[in-house]
Amino acid sequence: MGKLVLTTFLTLDGVYQAPGGPQEDTRDGFGQGGWSVPYADEDFGRFVDEVFGRVGAFLLGRCTYDIFASYWPKVTDPADPVAGKLNGLPKYVVSTTLDRPEWAGAAVVRGDLAKEVAALKERTDGELQVHGSGALAQSLFALDLIDTVHLLTFPVVLGAGRRLFPEGAVPTAFRHTGGRVTTTGVSIQSYDLAGRPEYGSYELPETDA
Repeated sequence: MGKLVLTTFLTLDGVYQAPGGPQEDTRDGFGQGGWSVPYADEDFGRFVDEVFGRVGAFLLGRCTYDIFASYWPKVTDPADPVAGKLNGLPKYVVSTTLDRPEWAGAAVVRGDLAKEVAALKERTDGELQVHGSGALAQSLFALDLIDTVHLLTFPVVLGAGRRLFPEGAVPTAFRHTGGRVTTTGVSIQSYDLAGRPEYGSYELPETDA
């Protein structure tokens, strides 16, 4: 049985939208796509290769599926650590509008998300990985379905764009399991789901006068 792992790119102000290019995701008039590109380096590439080395299947939202499907099938080098996995492994797309995905190995997931994800994890050998797919990630967080999250935080503030943790997100605590910082300042941190937050106070205790 696999575990559900989310890998996502974020700005310092929490934006996940269109990290890879100007036309990647222009919803809501977003015009700052491609903000992660200047920070790519060997450290970043090494981490991505490590993540894809553990994958058994992919779970994607419709928007991310469309972005990936327009690019990765054209990368035919079987030695490419990302393309080889994306093109060769099962890809499950959560969508109510996609009927017949053309990318080989892709299938549509509909119905009860918790039930469907549990079934996918049960039959996946390795990690069931979510990449990007912000709206799907929010639904998975709300249902406590994500086991591990890799947050790659880039040293840039955009002031606009879709955010991974919007107002009204379910309060959630995480346990830090590891991290590193790349030469360009990208903070790569890994967390496991740890339930609900605990609360306290920094007020000084009362003392006898």
